[in-house]
Amino acid sequence: MRVALIQHQAGANHAVNVARGLDAVREAAAGGAALVAFPELAFTPFFPCRRCGGPPPLELAEPVPGPTTEAFARLAAELGTVIVLNLYEREGDRAFDSSPVIDADGRLLGTTRMLHVAQMPHFYEQDYYTPGDRGLPVYDTAAGRIGVAICYDRHYPEVMRSLGLQRADVVVVPQAGMLGEWPDGLYEAELRVAAFQNGYFTALANRVGAEPSMTFAGESFVCDPSGRVIARGPAAAEAIVYADLDLAQLLSCHARQLFLRDRRPDLVTSLLSFDG
Repeated sequence: MRVALIQHQAGANHAVNVARGLDAVREAAAGGAALVAFPELAFTPFFPCRRCGGPPPLELAEPVPGPTTEAFARLAAELGTVIVLNLYEREGDRAFDSSPVIDADGRLLGTTRMLHVAQMPHFYEQDYYTPGDRGLPVYDTAAGRIGVAICYDRHYPEVMRSLGLQRADVVVVPQAGMLGEWPDGLYEAELRVAAFQNGYFTALANRVGAEPSMTFAGESFVCDPSGRVIARGPAAAEAIVYADLDLAQLLSCHARQLFLRDRRPDLVTSLLSFDG
């Protein structure tokens, strides 16, 4: 099964960004991709790089379903391709960092909302996002069982383990990672280990390009369930990053043969409750 990660820069014009995204899906599908995934806030500038100085700017957000998801849903049905988006979602007076998942027949299967919200220089996300309230669904799609761990969520082992316990085949990670933010390959190592320990492929789609206060790195990558990096995008350049996944590897990987089988949930509960 071929996946494609759209490593594109987002400019100031939302309509242009969406049009470029639709063109990228067409190109990826023509290249054989059954699953296409986008980086974090794929169709807007990365506005959480600035403090918003008041209530979340809901005018920057959009509903799901809405015009963007509907445009990609029509294309998914036309091409027979599964699409994982990421956008700033508005629901009433709340907003979320969200990844709608669209099946190959154009159905919106659901929306994963980022659970853990960062707050640090360049990433003032608590000014914008409400913590997700929909758990960690795994979606049955034409391309397999797909889970999503949005950006900051990938740092939490319990997030990555939950997706493994639900037998995700692929975990997509929409990312906004800066140049120099991944010291000594640590972020890559996290996803290699998560794939190995939990028995799935990980596919990180990162933003790329210079924006007013930061430059995004690109270097999107895919790991197999043995923890090997099997595809990697270029640094500081737009690209569509392809990887061919052998889903048969999932049946024989260490996590599914050993680690998940021999878990001790009772022991984990007791350890978590230990107060010293």
